[in-house]
Amino acid sequence: IERQIMATLRPLSAELRHIAETELHEVEERVPADLQALRDWIAKQPHLKCRQDDQFLVAFLRGCKFSLEKAKSKLDSFFTIKTMMPELFANRQMDERNIALCRTGTYVRLPKPFGAAGPRIQLTNYSNFDPKVFKLIDLFRYQTLLMERQIREDDNCVVSGYIEILDLGSMSLSFLAQIDLPLVKKMGVFGEKAAPSRVKGIHFINCPKEAAALLNLAKSLMPAKLQSRFYVYKNLEKLNEVIPREYLPEEYGGSNGRIADIIINMEKELLEYNEYLKEDNQYGVNEQLRPGKRLNADTVFGIEGSFRKLDID
Repeated sequence: IERQIMATLRPLSAELRHIAETELHEVEERVPADLQALRDWIAKQPHLKCRQDDQFLVAFLRGCKFSLEKAKSKLDSFFTIKTMMPELFANRQMDERNIALCRTGTYVRLPKPFGAAGPRIQLTNYSNFDPKVFKLIDLFRYQTLLMERQIREDDNCVVSGYIEILDLGSMSLSFLAQIDLPLVKKMGVFGEKAAPSRVKGIHFINCPKEAAALLNLAKSLMPAKLQSRFYVYKNLEKLNEVIPREYLPEEYGGSNGRIADIIINMEKELLEYNEYLKEDNQYGVNEQLRPGKRLNADTVFGIEGSFRKLDID
Protein backbone atom coordinates (compact mmCIF):
# COMPACT_ATOMS: atom_id res chain seq x y z
CA ILE A 1 0.00 0.00 0.00
CA GLU A 2 2.78 2.43 0.89
CA ARG A 3 4.33 2.27 -2.55
CA GLN A 4 0.94 2.94 -4.07
CA ILE A 5 0.38 5.96 -1.81
CA MET A 6 3.82 7.40 -2.58
CA ALA A 7 3.17 7.03 -6.29
CA THR A 8 0.40 9.63 -6.13
CA LEU A 9 2.89 12.29 -4.99
CA ARG A 10 4.99 14.10 -7.55
CA PRO A 11 8.64 13.21 -6.88
CA LEU A 12 10.80 16.13 -5.73
CA SER A 13 14.02 17.08 -7.49
CA ALA A 14 17.20 16.00 -5.67
CA GLU A 15 17.83 19.60 -4.52
CA LEU A 16 14.31 20.07 -3.17
CA ARG A 17 14.33 16.60 -1.58
CA HIS A 18 17.45 17.68 0.36
CA ILE A 19 15.70 20.84 1.62
CA ALA A 20 12.54 18.87 2.51
CA GLU A 21 14.58 16.39 4.54
CA THR A 22 16.95 18.83 6.27
CA GLU A 23 14.71 21.87 6.80
CA LEU A 24 11.17 20.46 6.78
CA HIS A 25 11.91 17.15 8.60
CA GLU A 26 10.31 15.15 5.80
CA VAL A 27 10.97 11.41 6.07
CA GLU A 28 9.94 9.82 2.79
CA GLU A 29 8.97 6.44 4.27
CA ARG A 30 6.79 8.14 6.87
CA VAL A 31 4.84 10.43 4.55
CA PRO A 32 1.99 7.93 3.81
CA ALA A 33 1.38 7.49 7.55
CA ASP A 34 1.45 11.28 8.09
CA LEU A 35 -1.08 11.77 5.28
CA GLN A 36 -3.29 9.05 6.75
CA ALA A 37 -3.11 10.69 10.20
CA LEU A 38 -4.30 13.98 8.64
CA ARG A 39 -7.16 12.19 6.87
CA ASP A 40 -8.19 10.41 10.08
CA TRP A 41 -8.30 13.77 11.83
CA ILE A 42 -10.34 15.38 8.98
CA ALA A 43 -12.86 12.49 9.22
CA LYS A 44 -13.52 13.45 12.85
CA GLN A 45 -14.18 17.15 12.12
CA PRO A 46 -17.93 17.52 11.54
CA HIS A 47 -17.56 21.22 10.59
CA LEU A 48 -14.82 20.78 7.99
CA LYS A 49 -15.25 19.76 4.36
CA CYS A 50 -11.78 19.55 2.92
CA ARG A 51 -9.83 18.35 -0.10
CA GLN A 52 -8.03 15.13 0.73
CA ASP A 53 -5.78 14.23 -2.16
CA ASP A 54 -2.13 13.56 -1.33
CA GLN A 55 -0.59 16.43 -3.28
CA PHE A 56 -2.87 18.97 -1.59
CA LEU A 57 -2.42 17.63 1.95
CA VAL A 58 1.34 17.16 1.70
CA ALA A 59 1.65 20.91 1.01
CA PHE A 60 0.27 21.56 4.51
CA LEU A 61 2.62 19.03 6.10
CA ARG A 62 5.58 20.60 4.30
CA GLY A 63 4.42 24.12 5.10
CA CYS A 64 4.30 23.15 8.80
CA LYS A 65 7.63 21.27 8.83
CA PHE A 66 5.76 18.00 9.35
CA SER A 67 4.23 19.03 12.66
CA LEU A 68 0.90 17.23 12.45
CA GLU A 69 -0.72 19.56 15.01
CA LYS A 70 0.31 22.68 13.07
CA ALA A 71 -0.83 21.13 9.79
CA LYS A 72 -4.28 20.43 11.29
CA SER A 73 -4.55 23.98 12.56
CA LYS A 74 -3.41 25.42 9.20
CA LEU A 75 -5.86 23.27 7.23
CA ASP A 76 -8.70 24.35 9.51
CA SER A 77 -7.67 28.02 9.17
CA PHE A 78 -7.33 27.67 5.39
CA PHE A 79 -10.94 26.55 4.95
CA THR A 80 -12.25 28.76 7.76
CA ILE A 81 -10.83 31.97 6.28
CA LYS A 82 -11.89 30.98 2.76
CA THR A 83 -15.44 30.48 4.06
CA MET A 84 -15.38 33.79 5.95
CA MET A 85 -14.18 35.75 2.92
CA PRO A 86 -16.54 34.80 0.09
CA GLU A 87 -15.70 38.13 -1.58
CA LEU A 88 -12.21 36.70 -2.20
CA PHE A 89 -12.69 32.95 -2.41
CA ALA A 90 -16.23 32.07 -3.54
CA ASN A 91 -17.05 31.11 -7.15
CA ARG A 92 -13.57 31.78 -8.47
CA GLN A 93 -12.96 31.11 -12.14
CA MET A 94 -10.46 32.19 -14.72
CA ASP A 95 -13.26 34.34 -16.15
CA GLU A 96 -13.17 37.40 -18.42
CA ARG A 97 -12.16 39.68 -15.55
CA ASN A 98 -9.31 37.47 -14.36
CA ILE A 99 -8.13 36.91 -17.92
CA ALA A 100 -8.08 40.68 -18.44
CA LEU A 101 -6.12 41.15 -15.19
CA CYS A 102 -3.70 38.36 -16.14
CA ARG A 103 -3.06 40.05 -19.51
CA THR A 104 -2.10 43.35 -17.88
CA GLY A 105 1.01 41.64 -16.48
CA THR A 106 0.42 43.31 -13.11
CA TYR A 107 1.23 40.05 -11.29
CA VAL A 108 3.51 37.36 -12.70
CA ARG A 109 5.16 34.22 -11.39
CA LEU A 110 8.67 34.02 -12.80
CA PRO A 111 9.75 30.75 -14.46
CA LYS A 112 13.09 30.23 -12.69
CA PRO A 113 13.11 30.06 -8.89
CA PHE A 114 15.80 31.79 -6.81
CA GLY A 115 18.35 28.96 -7.27
CA ALA A 116 17.57 25.29 -8.06
CA ALA A 117 16.16 24.61 -4.59
CA GLY A 118 15.22 28.20 -3.91
CA PRO A 119 11.91 29.99 -3.42
CA ARG A 120 9.57 30.94 -6.25
CA ILE A 121 9.77 34.63 -7.28
CA GLN A 122 6.61 36.64 -7.97
CA LEU A 123 6.57 40.16 -9.33
CA THR A 124 3.85 42.79 -9.05
CA ASN A 125 4.22 45.89 -11.19
CA TYR A 126 1.55 48.43 -10.28
CA SER A 127 2.20 50.60 -13.33
CA ASN A 128 0.18 47.98 -15.26
CA PHE A 129 -2.77 48.21 -12.89
CA ASP A 130 -5.55 50.61 -13.93
CA PRO A 131 -7.59 51.54 -10.83
CA LYS A 132 -10.42 52.75 -13.06
CA VAL A 133 -10.82 49.18 -14.33
CA PHE A 134 -9.74 47.04 -11.36
CA LYS A 135 -9.84 47.23 -7.60
CA LEU A 136 -7.33 45.83 -5.12
CA ILE A 137 -9.76 43.00 -4.30
CA ASP A 138 -9.67 41.92 -7.98
CA LEU A 139 -5.91 41.60 -7.75
CA PHE A 140 -6.12 39.63 -4.49
CA ARG A 141 -8.78 37.32 -5.99
CA TYR A 142 -6.53 36.71 -8.97
CA GLN A 143 -3.55 36.02 -6.72
CA THR A 144 -5.56 33.40 -4.82
CA LEU A 145 -6.18 31.54 -8.11
CA LEU A 146 -2.45 31.35 -8.62
CA MET A 147 -1.97 30.23 -5.03
CA GLU A 148 -4.43 27.32 -5.45
CA ARG A 149 -2.48 26.13 -8.43
CA GLN A 150 0.87 26.53 -6.68
CA ILE A 151 -0.21 24.44 -3.68
CA ARG A 152 -0.71 21.57 -6.13
CA GLU A 153 1.92 22.17 -8.81
CA ASP A 154 4.83 24.26 -7.55
CA ASP A 155 7.29 22.26 -5.44
CA ASN A 156 9.71 25.18 -5.09
CA CYS A 157 6.93 27.31 -3.66
CA VAL A 158 5.73 24.61 -1.24
CA VAL A 159 9.15 23.40 -0.07
CA SER A 160 11.22 26.60 -0.19
CA GLY A 161 8.54 29.30 -0.01
CA TYR A 162 8.24 32.35 -2.21
CA ILE A 163 9.53 35.89 -2.61
CA GLU A 164 7.31 38.80 -3.62
CA ILE A 165 8.80 41.79 -5.45
CA LEU A 166 6.52 44.82 -5.69
CA ASP A 167 7.45 47.62 -8.07
CA LEU A 168 5.69 50.78 -6.94
CA GLY A 169 7.48 53.04 -9.43
CA SER A 170 4.53 54.16 -11.55
CA MET A 171 1.74 53.41 -9.13
CA SER A 172 -1.18 55.75 -9.70
CA LEU A 173 -2.26 57.89 -6.76
CA SER A 174 -5.89 56.97 -7.39
CA PHE A 175 -4.86 53.38 -6.68
CA LEU A 176 -3.30 54.42 -3.37
CA ALA A 177 -6.56 56.12 -2.47
CA GLN A 178 -8.56 52.90 -2.81
CA ILE A 179 -6.29 50.68 -0.72
CA ASP A 180 -8.52 48.76 1.64
CA LEU A 181 -6.63 48.35 4.93
CA PRO A 182 -9.01 45.83 6.59
CA LEU A 183 -8.63 43.68 3.46
CA VAL A 184 -4.83 44.00 3.60
CA LYS A 185 -4.90 42.95 7.24
CA LYS A 186 -7.09 39.92 6.48
CA MET A 187 -4.71 38.88 3.70
CA GLY A 188 -1.83 39.11 6.18
CA VAL A 189 -3.65 36.83 8.62
CA PHE A 190 -4.46 34.40 5.80
CA GLY A 191 -0.80 34.41 4.74
CA GLU A 192 0.39 33.60 8.24
CA LYS A 193 -2.30 31.29 9.64
CA ALA A 194 -3.68 29.55 6.59
CA ALA A 195 -1.49 29.54 3.50
CA PRO A 196 0.65 26.40 3.31
CA SER A 197 3.65 28.02 1.61
CA ARG A 198 5.89 30.41 3.48
CA VAL A 199 6.69 33.93 2.36
CA LYS A 200 10.47 34.41 2.50
CA GLY A 201 10.56 38.10 1.70
CA ILE A 202 8.40 40.99 0.48
CA HIS A 203 10.63 43.38 -1.43
CA PHE A 204 9.36 46.84 -2.43
CA ILE A 205 11.23 48.85 -5.06
CA ASN A 206 10.82 52.39 -6.39
CA CYS A 207 8.63 53.39 -3.48
CA PRO A 208 7.27 56.96 -3.97
CA LYS A 209 7.06 59.02 -0.79
CA GLU A 210 3.24 59.18 -1.07
CA ALA A 211 3.20 55.40 -0.75
CA ALA A 212 5.73 55.18 2.10
CA ALA A 213 3.30 56.21 4.86
CA LEU A 214 0.64 53.83 3.58
CA LEU A 215 3.20 51.05 3.29
CA ASN A 216 4.20 51.53 6.92
CA LEU A 217 0.55 51.48 7.94
CA ALA A 218 -0.09 48.27 5.95
CA LYS A 219 3.05 46.74 7.44
CA SER A 220 1.93 47.60 10.99
CA LEU A 221 -1.29 45.58 10.40
CA MET A 222 0.65 42.45 9.42
CA PRO A 223 1.52 39.64 11.82
CA ALA A 224 4.96 40.25 13.42
CA LYS A 225 6.58 37.41 11.49
CA LEU A 226 5.57 38.96 8.17
CA GLN A 227 6.63 42.45 9.26
CA SER A 228 10.18 41.22 9.72
CA ARG A 229 10.21 40.09 6.08
CA PHE A 230 9.35 43.49 4.56
CA TYR A 231 12.25 45.19 2.73
CA VAL A 232 12.14 48.55 0.96
CA TYR A 233 14.72 49.59 -1.69
CA LYS A 234 15.11 52.97 -3.35
CA ASN A 235 15.64 51.43 -6.77
CA LEU A 236 16.36 48.32 -8.80
CA GLU A 237 20.13 48.53 -8.22
CA LYS A 238 19.61 48.22 -4.46
CA LEU A 239 17.31 45.22 -4.95
CA ASN A 240 19.93 43.59 -7.19
CA GLU A 241 22.38 43.55 -4.28
CA VAL A 242 19.98 41.04 -2.68
CA ILE A 243 18.33 39.41 -5.69
CA PRO A 244 20.76 39.41 -8.63
CA ARG A 245 19.38 40.82 -11.86
CA GLU A 246 19.53 37.45 -13.68
CA TYR A 247 16.54 36.33 -11.57
CA LEU A 248 14.37 39.16 -12.92
CA PRO A 249 12.54 39.14 -16.26
CA GLU A 250 14.07 40.58 -19.44
CA GLU A 251 12.10 43.81 -19.00
CA TYR A 252 14.12 44.38 -15.80
CA GLY A 253 17.43 43.56 -17.47
CA GLY A 254 17.40 39.94 -16.34
CA SER A 255 17.10 36.53 -17.99
CA ASN A 256 14.13 35.07 -16.10
CA GLY A 257 11.57 35.04 -18.89
CA ARG A 258 9.80 37.72 -20.92
CA ILE A 259 6.69 39.07 -19.22
CA ALA A 260 4.66 38.81 -22.47
CA ASP A 261 5.49 35.07 -22.72
CA ILE A 262 4.94 34.48 -19.00
CA ILE A 263 1.43 35.99 -19.30
CA ILE A 264 0.48 33.64 -22.16
CA ASN A 265 1.61 30.61 -20.11
CA MET A 266 -0.11 31.75 -16.94
CA GLU A 267 -3.39 32.31 -18.75
CA LYS A 268 -3.26 28.81 -20.25
CA GLU A 269 -2.31 27.16 -16.93
CA LEU A 270 -5.04 28.95 -15.00
CA LEU A 271 -7.74 28.22 -17.60
CA GLU A 272 -6.88 24.54 -17.15
CA TYR A 273 -7.65 24.99 -13.44
CA ASN A 274 -11.27 26.09 -13.91
CA GLU A 275 -12.64 22.61 -13.18
CA TYR A 276 -10.57 22.39 -10.01
CA LEU A 277 -11.80 25.82 -8.92
CA LYS A 278 -15.40 24.83 -9.62
CA GLU A 279 -14.96 21.84 -7.29
CA ASP A 280 -13.59 24.22 -4.71
CA ASN A 281 -17.03 25.67 -3.96
CA GLN A 282 -18.05 22.51 -2.10
CA TYR A 283 -15.24 22.84 0.46
CA GLY A 284 -15.23 24.98 3.59
CA VAL A 285 -16.41 25.05 7.17
CA ASN A 286 -19.83 25.14 8.81
CA GLU A 287 -19.44 26.99 12.12
CA GLN A 288 -22.77 25.60 13.39
CA LEU A 289 -21.17 22.15 13.41
CA ARG A 290 -17.77 23.13 14.87
CA PRO A 291 -17.04 21.25 18.11
CA GLY A 292 -16.29 23.65 20.97
CA LYS A 293 -16.22 27.39 20.47
CA ARG A 294 -17.46 28.75 17.16
CA LEU A 295 -15.25 31.21 15.32
CA ASN A 296 -16.14 34.54 13.78
CA ALA A 297 -14.30 37.31 11.92
CA ASP A 298 -13.28 39.00 15.19
CA THR A 299 -11.71 35.88 16.66
CA VAL A 300 -9.95 34.96 13.42
CA PHE A 301 -8.78 38.35 12.17
CA GLY A 302 -8.75 40.35 15.40
CA ILE A 303 -10.12 43.24 13.40
CA GLU A 304 -12.25 44.86 16.04
CA GLY A 305 -10.39 47.80 17.48
CA SER A 306 -7.61 47.97 14.88
CA PHE A 307 -9.73 50.05 12.56
CA ARG A 308 -11.73 52.10 15.02
CA LYS A 309 -8.91 54.56 15.47
CA LEU A 310 -8.45 54.79 11.68
CA ASP A 311 -12.06 55.88 11.21
CA ILE A 312 -11.54 59.02 13.25
CA ASP A 313 -9.04 60.55 10.85
